[in-house]
Amino acid sequence: MHIKSESTDRLFEAILGLDNLDDCYDFFEDLCTIKEIKDMSQRLDAAKMLIEGTSYLSIESEIGISTATIGRVSKCVNYGTGGYKKAIERQKNDNK
Repeated sequence: MHIKSESTDRLFEAILGLDNLDDCYDFFEDLCTIKEIKDMSQRLDAAKMLIEGTSYLSIESEIGISTATIGRVSKCVNYGTGGYKKAIERQKNDNK
């Protein structure tokens, strides 16, 4: 399944057009379920921890996600498009 489409472009353009954290909360609370938002945020946390060298068991214990999910995140971190790494690096740079 290919992710690229006009519909997906519109979604990503809408996200890029948000001005601040409050706008993001409003948009994502309308767009997603609370569980979907929590799942995505946990995956990002897991990716950050994997990049830092944290073990699966430590991530599972700290975040509360399954090792299967951590494995999927790890596959993306190591062999994916680099999206996790770009986002995490930008957050680090923004927080300096």
